[in-house]
Amino acid sequence: MNYRTDLAVELAQQLGDTVSQDYQTVQTEEDGAVVFHTKILTPEGERQFGKPAGDYITVEVVPFSDSVTDSAQEAEVIARQIEMLLPDRDGLILVAGLGNLSITPDALGPKVIGGILATRHLAGEWERAAPQKQLRPVAAIAPGVLGQTGIETSEIIACLCEKIKPSGVILIDALAARSLKRLGRTVQLSNTGIAPGSGAMNRRKELSPKTLGVPVVSIGVPTVADGVTVGCDLLAVEGIDDEEAARTLFSPEGQSMLVTPKEIDLLIGRASQVLAMAINRALQPDLRQEELSFFTS
Repeated sequence: MNYRTDLAVELAQQLGDTVSQDYQTVQTEEDGAVVFHTKILTPEGERQFGKPAGDYITVEVVPFSDSVTDSAQEAEVIARQIEMLLPDRDGLILVAGLGNLSITPDALGPKVIGGILATRHLAGEWERAAPQKQLRPVAAIAPGVLGQTGIETSEIIACLCEKIKPSGVILIDALAARSLKRLGRTVQLSNTGIAPGSGAMNRRKELSPKTLGVPVVSIGVPTVADGVTVGCDLLAVEGIDDEEAARTLFSPEGQSMLVTPKEIDLLIGRASQVLAMAINRALQPDLRQEELSFFTS
């Protein structure tokens, strides 16, 4: 059955093999977190996954809605994946949080931006105050969505790249998952870019190394699942395993329905804190976690 998902690891599991001439998936464990590294290698692999060739890293964490777990360790694991995908260690980085702050399941990107340490304007002051620690220039923006601004997100980010000339771009957005068990407990990172609105099934123009002209690292957390997917899971218990038949049962209203956890407010709040912490750690390795928390609080 061809279920909808934005997660490369779910697509790899659907295909069955972990290694082929077209793609490969390797599972490791880092500080208690399970990490899946899926690499799409060929045009045939692109066709099978429906995604561009490149690296897709999935980090499984304790559910973000569980607010009592230690987030610093999770942030360190995610930070290492960001560092691995970012080729430039010194240049200006533009961090963009995609999504709609007014819609909770889509608010991940803007919420993350609230915790990013923006430093592009601090170079001279920082050199005088703390010359022993290097501070990487970072700019951060939450550009909103087309319905709020009348401007495509891709147009805003492309114009910023042309103006401030970053050496790389980090994008954060909400995603959709196939499995309800992955909602709020999976982080996907990739160096192939992202299509804003994909998690809400409102795909816009892509933001990628090809369209922006610089390396791009996309980071996403699944916050929604296709309503039909959930329905198919329930119907499978009754012996109905035909996606087209199931979709017919859910037409027309169910076709556009999205399902999100009841703890979505807590999920978004904690996920945004962990991702902001991870991005700050990846971009400012000379600063301790305590220092980063102080500067962003």
